[in-house]
Amino acid sequence: GSSYFRKISAMNRQLGFVGLLSGSPSVCSTVGSSNCTSRHRTWFQCQEPRRVFAKNATPQLFMLAASPGNGAETHHVQHRIATVHRKTNETEVSVTVNLDGTGKCNVSTGIGFLDHMLHQISSHGLIDLDVKAVGDYHIDDHHTNEDVGITIGMAIVKALGDKRGIRRFGHFVAPLDEALVEVVMDFSGRPWIEYGLVIPTEKVGKFDTQLVREFYSAIASNAQLTLHIRQHNGINSHHIIEAS
Repeated sequence: GSSYFRKISAMNRQLGFVGLLSGSPSVCSTVGSSNCTSRHRTWFQCQEPRRVFAKNATPQLFMLAASPGNGAETHHVQHRIATVHRKTNETEVSVTVNLDGTGKCNVSTGIGFLDHMLHQISSHGLIDLDVKAVGDYHIDDHHTNEDVGITIGMAIVKALGDKRGIRRFGHFVAPLDEALVEVVMDFSGRPWIEYGLVIPTEKVGKFDTQLVREFYSAIASNAQLTLHIRQHNGINSHHIIEAS
């Protein structure tokens, strides 16, 4: 009984997609863990003190060579903190994510509404997030928005390492005033997105609302997760996006 109410209390302060980045005391479904007694501090939180690495393992720091594609990336990973720097002809993005953080956020993408949403992810997900981006804003915000999503996704999957001990599945339904959005995800290694938001306006401030899907698609593809987003209710565009 008390465990159930502690779980509900923890969930009540979380929102949609970012709510799945936080956890609660519960019986868990983990990957590669035989000890399920620890409290999940974040949705990505490992059950055991070893986190991603084996128990009592020596901390490791390694760099991956630039990967092929239209941008060069360098990766630094230590435990569940990862930094990815990505540069293309259109944008340059640097992301550092700490999955075991406290909600510290320092973001500057050049897109005000995107910065606002990233603050929500960091605050409610209890992850530390540092994002710096510059892009071809003279064209529009599309490339910068998408490349920020790509780079965050890459940083998440690198921070997770071999995924040992995490709760692979996550599910949350979030209300924000009249808006109600359901988000389900699976760190399956098989990228997929089912996007069901119906946003009634083309803009929120200066932000093109079509870019919401592009951001989530970039996250799903590069974090290698299956992501389902369903809108049950909502008439205010800002509320709908923030509830997701």
